Amino acid sequence: MVADGLEIIGAGMGRTGTESLRKALMILGYDPCHHMYALREDAALVPPWHAIAHGGAPDWDQLFQGFRAQVDWPGAAYWRELTAHFPHAKVVLSLRDADGWYNSLASTILPFIDAKGRHAPPHRNQIAELTEALFDRIFDGRVRDADHAKSVFIAHNEAVTAAIPTDRLLVYPVGSGWGPLCDFVSRPIPDQPFPSGNTARQFQERVARNLMPE
Repeated sequence: MVADGLEIIGAGMGRTGTESLRKALMILGYDPCHHMYALREDAALVPPWHAIAHGGAPDWDQLFQGFRAQVDWPGAAYWRELTAHFPHAKVVLSLRDADGWYNSLASTILPFIDAKGRHAPPHRNQIAELTEALFDRIFDGRVRDADHAKSVFIAHNEAVTAAIPTDRLLVYPVGSGWGPLCDFVSRPIPDQPFPSGNTARQFQERVARNLMPE
């Protein structure tokens, strides 16, 4: 159990290199790191997030009990609440260009949502439902309107940079590698390549493997 709660808060939206960032943070000692992967791998974590996405009251300490860091959705959707609740945590804003971000979202997470009810592991259908509810809130029910979604994405990134003091925030574009991240958390650069993972193709193949036949 982590005595003082989260040490790193990832404010970047999903599909901004969050899986690579998760792996990197764990290599640097921030292990375990909360990510949508954590919900995928542990069905017990899903119901509380499902309730929050549908308007339930969160218990942040309970939700992140045992985790040293958080990146990706669903946590990133609540970056304001998390940065207030864990005031000593550093904040990493993972970024990519808006067009690339939306193209990735549209080819991965949106089809995953569309397949709800057909995912073989039952709890992944609940993940699809909570993600849909989360997106309805974040994108005003218009996530499939590309121009609107991209404007929300840009506004989100601007809001984070405006709200978080520069000494607490790392703005971290995809491809930045070890240097800026290690400087930010005061860790030596590991003697290994910066991790990668969860490409759009990998995401699509993983979902396809777990779909029940129609």
